[in-house]
Amino acid sequence: MTQRLHLVFGGELIDPAKNVFKNVDDLHIVGIYPDYQSAHNAWKGEAQRTVDNAHMRYFIAHLHRLRDEETPASPTEELG
Repeated sequence: MTQRLHLVFGGELIDPAKNVFKNVDDLHIVGIYPDYQSAHNAWKGEAQRTVDNAHMRYFIAHLHRLRDEETPASPTEELG
């Protein structure tokens, strides 16, 4: 069985229009999840918790893509 690990993390951005963190040392590592749905649920919870701060952003990193360089990357591949 292939594992498709995903990392959920976030932090405060310098500018909400860009993906540059204000302070990398303050990144919030939410966790590593065994599938996209679990990661999406964790991401959604954190995004909703911080909705009042326009500079806070959470992301899902597809760790399984780092392990398999032959797999093409697509940001919407798993959204169905």
